[in-house]
Amino acid sequence: MSDAIKHECGISIIRLLKPLSYYKEKYGTAFYGVNKMYLMMEKQHNRGQDGAGFASIKLDMNAGERYMSRVRSTAQQPIQDIFAQINERINTAILKNPEYKDDVALQKKNIPYIGELLLGHVRYGTFGKNSIESVHPFIRQNNWMHRNLIVAGNFNMTNVHELFDNLVQLGQHPKEMADTVTVMEKIGHFLDDAVAKLYKQIKKEGYTKLEATPLIAERLKVAKILRRATKNFDGGYTMGGLLGHGDAFVQRDPAGIRPAYYYQDDEVVVVASERPAIQTVFNVPYEEVKELDPGHAIIIKKSGSTAIKQILEPTERKACSFERIYFSRGSDKEIYEERKELGKLIFPKILTAIDNNLKKTVFSYIPNTAETSFFGMVKEAQNYLNKKKEEQILALGPKMTSEQLHEILDVRPRIEKVAIKDAKLRTFITQDDSRDDLVAHVYDISYGSVDKGDNLVIIDDSIVRGTTLKKSILRILDRLSPKKIIVVSSAPQIRYPDCYGIDMAKLEDFVAFKAALALHQERGTTAVVDQIYQKCLEQVSTKDKNVINYVKEFYAPFTADEISDKIGALLSPSDIKAEVQIIYQTITSLHKACPKNLGDWYFTGNYPTAGGNRVVNRAFINFYEGKNQRAY
Repeated sequence: MSDAIKHECGISIIRLLKPLSYYKEKYGTAFYGVNKMYLMMEKQHNRGQDGAGFASIKLDMNAGERYMSRVRSTAQQPIQDIFAQINERINTAILKNPEYKDDVALQKKNIPYIGELLLGHVRYGTFGKNSIESVHPFIRQNNWMHRNLIVAGNFNMTNVHELFDNLVQLGQHPKEMADTVTVMEKIGHFLDDAVAKLYKQIKKEGYTKLEATPLIAERLKVAKILRRATKNFDGGYTMGGLLGHGDAFVQRDPAGIRPAYYYQDDEVVVVASERPAIQTVFNVPYEEVKELDPGHAIIIKKSGSTAIKQILEPTERKACSFERIYFSRGSDKEIYEERKELGKLIFPKILTAIDNNLKKTVFSYIPNTAETSFFGMVKEAQNYLNKKKEEQILALGPKMTSEQLHEILDVRPRIEKVAIKDAKLRTFITQDDSRDDLVAHVYDISYGSVDKGDNLVIIDDSIVRGTTLKKSILRILDRLSPKKIIVVSSAPQIRYPDCYGIDMAKLEDFVAFKAALALHQERGTTAVVDQIYQKCLEQVSTKDKNVINYVKEFYAPFTADEISDKIGALLSPSDIKAEVQIIYQTITSLHKACPKNLGDWYFTGNYPTAGGNRVVNRAFINFYEGKNQRAY
């Protein structure tokens, strides 16, 4: 994606099912869990680079011994920074106390971070906050072991104000109105309630206060707590939590918007946002890593017993399609094939744009993440040419000469690496986005890769704002003197905000919205903007769940191709010589390529929750009123 947008957060939970001494004996270190968590977080680095956090819990510690640890970072390389701090603590402790080196019991008692239960998180600050206080995991502390709660997740809640007010009505005083804090306090409230009731019941049975502690851990029903806490959540989420005594959970939203996968053997239970991270780190086959069903939670008790429980009634599955197009690692078996299919399915539109002239067309891609869809596009071009060659050969028959045969066979798709990103320059420029002259040099081009007068086809994952295209890429590509530049988006037009985790919050940021607005202005139909505003105002504060997305009416008068053509005009610099055409994937082809991930609200406006419709209406109100702020 040439336009930089914030990605999804990533989580990982690891539960070691054997004593630490087992891993010391088999793998040579009691730090096996810490090492695996480092790898899990690095393998999900693509999901967050603004901050990272790690927390651990040690089981069966004595009173007065530290059993919870947490470290967070917003350094330039936060994962490396976290584990550098952990290693420093471990090495310092062993250096000062050489007896710790080979004694697992002493290590567990005296060195932080090496517990049996570990939680890792990588994140982007979707609300622009990158202070250490905003970095997961969050901790809700209590002197009762069972009431300690550590939470991290990949989520945004559309109704955080409502959830916050509910907490206030319960008599709480949350420290801030942030969705992570609100979610944690909501779960924490029902955790407190469950622990208090169990304590009262166990005392009635004649047990002492001291004897009650292990019984509470054994009898605590995590699924029931989650059902009570999350019943009013509106958003996309995969959230993980650790309880102080050693229970753990990961819960997924009812529509399956945010992803979650798990694996279990006799040594470990691991849950993560991405399947290939688990496959790679634990060296397990694709088939053994399972997807957590929507509305369900995986619950790991202190005893190590693991169960999948339905927490909320699953709704229509709307797993995020952007996960497949861009966010998740392309090393996933299914995602790799889906991205190739996206490139394949858009080829017919490319063929029309180049007037079927493959001899005079060069194919390439920007950025590197678009490489897989590029492979699919080129393979389909090869299939097309093979059919043409077969037709020509059969038509000529026995009369065909050797020269004619070679001329036919020599035609193949022309593939070049025409642009290379200067990563160091990009890093420097992000500190000041106003330096357009520097932005224009983010990419270097391969001079001589395109002949003068050729068509140049560039495939991208998605075109969101088009800023980098207009300020940088198109001008750079124009230096190659192509006749026509066709920029292909493997995703459809992004028309609506995402409110479930991706940092795409304002309508006016989207080039598709700007194009539709320009078309309304050209055709004298801007009165529809006032009408939509009034309709949005009427519904913005309603508590009715049947909220209508009125912003759909903004796009309704125009075909997708009309909007694409206008986008091409808007993004073409005035001084560019080549003709520019923008081609987007169709919704039908998207669903065909990614049949298990039909969440497409940013393309279609079909939000899976009522909160999404409220958000898009609020976003239109903000646009109309000139408020440069988020709608959630």
